[in-house]
Amino acid sequence: MHDLLKFVRIVLCVHRHPWFTGVMGHMDELRRRIARLAAGSPRPVWVEGMQVFSTERVTEPLGTVAEPALALVAQGTKRSVLGDLIFDYHAGQYLVVTVDLPLVSQISQATPTEPFLGFGLPLQPALIAQLLIEAGPAIGRPHDGPGIATSDADDKLLEAVVRLLRLLDEPRDVPVLAPSVRREIHWRLLNGPQAALVRQIGLADSRLTVVARAIEWIKTHYDRVIRVDDLADHVGLSVSSLNRHFRAVTAMSPVQYQKHLRLQKARIQLIAAPHDVAAVGYAVGYDSPSQFSREYRRMFGAPPGQDAARLQGMATVQE
Repeated sequence: MHDLLKFVRIVLCVHRHPWFTGVMGHMDELRRRIARLAAGSPRPVWVEGMQVFSTERVTEPLGTVAEPALALVAQGTKRSVLGDLIFDYHAGQYLVVTVDLPLVSQISQATPTEPFLGFGLPLQPALIAQLLIEAGPAIGRPHDGPGIATSDADDKLLEAVVRLLRLLDEPRDVPVLAPSVRREIHWRLLNGPQAALVRQIGLADSRLTVVARAIEWIKTHYDRVIRVDDLADHVGLSVSSLNRHFRAVTAMSPVQYQKHLRLQKARIQLIAAPHDVAAVGYAVGYDSPSQFSREYRRMFGAPPGQDAARLQGMATVQE
């Protein structure tokens, strides 16, 4: 398959196919602009929530609760893991997250000569809802998978992202023009291969929105004992319906989600205080230090103190 794709690229390049030349031109400019912005030369007037990232090294897998966002790779490869689901995306591909999810992510391909270059932009439910209203009814199959997916970025999406980055060269243009380009990026996603998934963010009664409410409740009560009955009452579903919808969107049960959230928060705290394992365990809701250590090791492959010390050491080396 890789050889076939390589052959197709060569043919398109030789014949200067407009789609290929457009995509490659936008990718080249995207790489240049991200590299310059990530280096901070010069530091621009930033678009709210937008991020650019560059690194010359492969990174350790680190957990975070990813909020709804578009993450586009301009160079290199990134891996994000949700439970047992693995998402690898490389140059010219994007990952879209539509609900708060506990992901473990790492840069899996980066070198000094070809550093990883990435772009990120939060997704706005209100903007998606507005676009759905203006566009009218859409015909398409409903999304029934998890609230995360990867796809190839087409020429129109790449062009919109590049134009957003170009605005940073003229600070006075940002507050006036950035909202319209941001709106276009959302529109391109709504008309791309993950349209059904993105559309659910703007629908008040969608399964995704109901699960998002449940997630927000768990995030508020992550350090307490959670009764699924109470959570189901909060979102207005039966326990069986909640479990079914929650697992479909997040690839885990509400209790598993809470465990992932607790352990990821603990890992962040332990990097700052690797010798205070018991206190960190209590802070995130564990009554038993042995249970905390056991579950932490099961998720991250090492006991809490040892894992935190290793991460501290790696951060020092990278700095």
